[in-house]
Amino acid sequence: MTVEDLAGSAGIDRSFLTAVEDNDVYPSLGLLIKIARALGVRLGTFIDDHISEDPLVVRVGERRRQLTTHRGVQAPTEVGFYSLGRGKSDRHMEPFYVELMPESSRNKTLSSHEGEEFIVVVSGRVDLVYGRKTHVLKPGDSVYYNSIVPHHVGCSGDQKAAIYAVLYFMEEL
Repeated sequence: MTVEDLAGSAGIDRSFLTAVEDNDVYPSLGLLIKIARALGVRLGTFIDDHISEDPLVVRVGERRRQLTTHRGVQAPTEVGFYSLGRGKSDRHMEPFYVELMPESSRNKTLSSHEGEEFIVVVSGRVDLVYGRKTHVLKPGDSVYYNSIVPHHVGCSGDQKAAIYAVLYFMEEL
């Protein structure tokens, strides 16, 4: 598949995909989902693709950052994703521990994709922009929403925040 074909299938600008290829831009989770769908693979394919035994246990000390989203190679890390399903290739959900840096609140670009998301705030304060509304979430708060509605999850304020997030992607028919 050419970059042009992928851009057309994913509905993403060709220059953006080229920047991703050149490591100048790290795509948001929403864009990664669009790329995965266009390629006909699970989102988890970008993280791992090997089978584990059930149950999959991930010890806190064994967590490794799997995805990072930010603009530009020199930009500070805005969002770090730690996969909690890494190694289970037959999974239907994508569970993550996510660190949200204060920089994540500066660029509130909304994304949307098929599926649902469930988030629990562990520490700090989190802004959820959902459609035209902004919800401020505090530790212990949770939110469950349809991710087809344009949304953005970012740090609220100047202190790092952490969440647990579970993403479920609807199968295309």
